[in-house]
Amino acid sequence: MGQRLAGKTAIITGGASGCGAAAVRLFLAEGAKVGFIDRNAELGAALAAELNIPFAQADVADAAQVSAAVAKLAAANGPATVLFNHAGTIIIKPFLDCTETDWDWLMAVNVKSMFLVTKEVLPGMLAQGGGAIVCTASISASAATPMEVIYNTSKAACLMFARSIAVEFRDQNIRCNAVSPGFIATPHGLNEVKQLQALGIDASPEGIAIQQGRMCKPEEVAQAALFLASDDASFINGTELLVDNGFTAV
Repeated sequence: MGQRLAGKTAIITGGASGCGAAAVRLFLAEGAKVGFIDRNAELGAALAAELNIPFAQADVADAAQVSAAVAKLAAANGPATVLFNHAGTIIIKPFLDCTETDWDWLMAVNVKSMFLVTKEVLPGMLAQGGGAIVCTASISASAATPMEVIYNTSKAACLMFARSIAVEFRDQNIRCNAVSPGFIATPHGLNEVKQLQALGIDASPEGIAIQQGRMCKPEEVAQAALFLASDDASFINGTELLVDNGFTAV
């Protein structure tokens, strides 16, 4: 590994497993001080103990918990200059079966969380002269999948959130970009595929092979986030980096 994040301090949300955990490991290997947030206390504590880094258990859709978590990580590592807004989840069901509770919950976890965490982290970045924010969107921000109406909508909002932060804070040396993965070989991604197939959507290995060749690896998403967070992307701001092996190109 190199030192592409040497001298930087990173916070990663949803960092206890999957792509988030891959990013925790990669950012640490690339020289950053890393702290992470996750609602899963058991997985988070285990990863933090393994890597000897700070972890804050929190529901990222709850303002008080987010404030406490960011403060805890800042006390351990100092204010963040890199933020990876990765935490998120999914609801898969026919649209007419979706409830108002489903809508409110998924929008809170996927979108409100980015608002809350960024609002807590950004003042510290500005005080240090700038920083880089990466938000996880999805191919679903532009390539809608049946049975995922709320999820698709939430990820489109995540993409616009990243673009809007970039435009407002560009002249204060803040970069904000989005990474948009396709189907990923994580427990979350494999469960999505299983649920879609149960509802009659072709998410079979053969179907995914046609769309994107194979399942994306969590490390490949982490590498994309690393690039956007690093100085290698110093003039890249307000953009979407698709990690989908051509899914959205056809």
